[in-house]
Amino acid sequence: MNNRKILLIITGSVACYKSIELIRLLKKASFEVNCILTKGAKEFITPLLVSAISGTKTYDDLFSVDDETAMGHINLSRHNDLLIVAPASADFIAKIANGYADDLASSTILASNKKLIFAPAMNEKMWLNSATQNNIQTLIRQGSIMIEPQKDILACGEEGLGKMSAPQDIFDKITNFFDNQNILSNKNIIITAGATHEPIDPVRFIGNKSSGKQALYIAQKLSEMGANLTIIAGNISQQINFPVKSVISINSAQEMFKAVDDSLKSLVKVDAFIGCSAVADYRVKNYSSHKIKKSSQPSLTLELERNPDILHHVGTNLNRPKLVVGFCAESENLLLNAQQKLISKNCDLIIANDIENGKIFGNEQTQGFIVDKNGHRDFSKISKIQLAEIIGHLISTKLK
Repeated sequence: MNNRKILLIITGSVACYKSIELIRLLKKASFEVNCILTKGAKEFITPLLVSAISGTKTYDDLFSVDDETAMGHINLSRHNDLLIVAPASADFIAKIANGYADDLASSTILASNKKLIFAPAMNEKMWLNSATQNNIQTLIRQGSIMIEPQKDILACGEEGLGKMSAPQDIFDKITNFFDNQNILSNKNIIITAGATHEPIDPVRFIGNKSSGKQALYIAQKLSEMGANLTIIAGNISQQINFPVKSVISINSAQEMFKAVDDSLKSLVKVDAFIGCSAVADYRVKNYSSHKIKKSSQPSLTLELERNPDILHHVGTNLNRPKLVVGFCAESENLLLNAQQKLISKNCDLIIANDIENGKIFGNEQTQGFIVDKNGHRDFSKISKIQLAEIIGHLISTKLK
């Protein structure tokens, strides 16, 4: 990472002390680190302390005669390769999302032509507030990367989501950014996520336990690698906190099939398809347009019919992408079922997950196999984020 230059913007939060450790990690890895302190940040740490650790001048004044004679806020935005805001307070996030530039930090960001990473830190209620979430979505749409806060005991004494990610995690995100920068640029990738719901009547449906977590972790990794992403999402509750080309929301398997087919036809070239969603194999044939009243019938019989096979459709399509990746979740014969699926669906990769009696759904960990035509490799009790990293690198290698 020699010659890589980082501009670290530190805003007013008790998490400021973690920024000192982040600077130390970056310096140890031979990054040049330049820092801006906001007025609020100087209530927690001093410019002298920051400069002593970074080895460079710390900036804090938009109206500095010495700095602004040379247009300091412009130079800072051009001199550095990446801008990090850590910690990012709710107030500062709101300021940038709405285009304010009333201090050195905000003016530098608005004048920047570089990638921007935010590591928020705040009380859980502030983080979950709709105003904050709207501001975050605005920044993501503009291309910023959001390192979401963690759940823990917060500085205010409450327990919840809002703790700034650990300096090591932020450091890893920075190094990954430089390692993967533009590696999938101009590659069009479709990924399906979440579960389909097959309606019984206007109130009830047949569904499954898929949360969509794994798909979104993979999508975030591919986004960081520069891919043009289309996410076809079925009934996911998580926010998509990273830049994507488009998000198509669907409910049922038939709707997902149509969205996938339309995307294959409409995009000039689809380089990869990742079928990560849990698609219902069957739908209700005798759907009731009115709510079924239990008082009118003591028992209920549902007739089911097969849904279209999305993965097989993609794998055997005339517009087949160069790379087709499928997922399977099994309770028994995991490897055998994955190998059979690889062949029957004409896939290049199958990610096989052991459902562990349902424990995998909504969990942060997973285990299973990665299967291709040359064999398989197993992954045992790794995080879904780690699996997303592995899959991202496999996809980039196969698309080269």
